[in-house]
Formats: sequence, structure tokens, C-alpha cells
Amino acid sequence: MAKRSLQPLPRPEQRVYGYCRVSTDRQADSGISLDEQQRKLEARCAEHGWALEHVYVDAGVSGSTPLSKRPEGSRLLAVVRPGDIVIAAKMDRCFRSAFDALETIKSFKKRKISLWLLDLGGDVSGNGISELIATVLAAVSQFERTLISERICAAKANLRHHNKHQGGKRPFGYQFGEANGRGRARELVPDEAEQTAIAELVAMRQAGRTLMDIRDTLRGQGFAISHQSVANILARQEGATA
Repeated sequence: MAKRSLQPLPRPEQRVYGYCRVSTDRQADSGISLDEQQRKLEARCAEHGWALEHVYVDAGVSGSTPLSKRPEGSRLLAVVRPGDIVIAAKMDRCFRSAFDALETIKSFKKRKISLWLLDLGGDVSGNGISELIATVLAAVSQFERTLISERICAAKANLRHHNKHQGGKRPFGYQFGEANGRGRARELVPDEAEQTAIAELVAMRQAGRTLMDIRDTLRGQGFAISHQSVANILARQEGATA
């Protein structure tokens, strides 16, 4: 029986997609209006002899919204396939942060999709400058994460200072009061019985009692508490006196 030779599948035709965004319906900002962005995309495509398949436009969408969560951004990500090119005028039109950009670039490289960001020089996913761009974005994204972490810590410290709930379950020793101010922050009102139990808990620990032993003693007094909760309360008390 004659063997059939397998012919390679034809490579799908390369497609080029543009992406534009403005954060408000007012499009008069110099250099970032939708018309200006699209002109830049068309000019670069003309230089390379590319035909724009489609330009996805998110108008009035905040940059804090990830590309995948934007109406047109999500459609763009759903349609691109290996070999395609995505082109945008500026990095901040596509991404909310350097970390977001870095993760998308990694994803595109894995899928063999080219990403062109004109304010960064062009192709950031496949040519000689891509590794440099990725290195810089990685450093910036780490800095962004550090800033975010610092802001979260500062916000929690401020809540603690004003005796407000930080989210999650009710902390032992307090009851929820009324919501105060903006957001979901609520006042924490000391619970007299539980505050007395906390004082006893600390005294027992200072006397050398184990976490399990303290837990069992408090459970015998009617408090539903775990040994991990005992450890958390002790850490919180130590932090408050530090």
C-alpha cells in the first residue's frame, strides 16, 4: 500500500489589528485623541505595507480597567491568533500598569502574536529591543507592586488608628458599629466580655500556658475560639504595644 505524504498546512494570512482608547468622551487631549491615535497607527502600517484589518476603539474607558475587561479590548484579545500583529499608539492606551503590559507581552510572545507600541519604538515582543523593554517593564512593575503594598499597609494602619474594621470576620473583642465615612469601613465597638477574655488570655500566655490550653479555657467560658485565633489575638496585642 502506497504511503501518503502529509503536506504542511498553509500558514494563515497575517492580520494587523489596531487598538485605541481615551478615558473620557472628551477627545481633545493633545496627542491622545482617538483621531490622533488612529492616524499614527495608519501611518506606521503604511510604512510597512500593512492593511489594517480592524481598529478596536474603547471610548470613555478608564485606564485602570484591564484590557481584557474593556468592551473592545476583550473583543481584540478574543480574535487575535498566532502570526497576527496588534498595534497601539502608546502603552498607557492599552495597559493600566507596567505589570499588566509585561504579562500581556509574555502571553503574546508565547502565542506568537506581535505587539507594537509606537511610543516604545515599535515591536516590543519580537525584535532586538523586546528584551530591553521587558526588563524595564519588569523593574517598573516591581516598583508599582511595592507602592501598592505600601499604600495598603498605610490604609490598614489608618483604619487601626481610627478603630475601624479592616475587612474579613469580626475581630474577637469587638462588635460592629455603624458604618462611618466613605466605603465599607465600620466602627469597632469594644465588647466588654471579650475584652475581659483577652486580658485573661494575655495573662495566661505570660504565665507560660500553651495556645491549646488557653483555647480550651476560653471555650470552657463559652467563647467559640480556636488556638489560631488565640495566636492572632496575642500578635495583635503585641503589635498594639510595640
